[in-house]
Amino acid sequence: QVHLVESGGGLVQTGGSLRLRCAASGSTASVYDLGWFRQAPGKDREFVASISADGRRAWLREAVQGRFSISRDVVENIVYLDMNSLKVEDTAVYYCGASEGYYTDPSQYDFWGQGTQVTVST
Repeated sequence: QVHLVESGGGLVQTGGSLRLRCAASGSTASVYDLGWFRQAPGKDREFVASISADGRRAWLREAVQGRFSISRDVVENIVYLDMNSLKVEDTAVYYCGASEGYYTDPSQYDFWGQGTQVTVST
């Protein structure tokens, strides 16, 4: 069992920055890849970024490349999503998930956090 807790969301103006944090706990948390997804009202949950268990490989969806970055503290089992140059279309609930490999399909994730709201205003 892996327990995930997200934090760091909030209200920010266009062009602003936020850092999301996901703390993973549980006896097997360290072997899971961790990913960030987001879900806007009325839309499906979509992949944003993920990072391997050892923190050496990372992936970002094309729409956020150059603006977002993902990193992992492998000792504390915390994954960060640094979001810069935020746009209105980045507004969503952001979820952290744990999977046994690199996947962009949310159905492949075994555990989820409760989500954190990110709202970007004009």
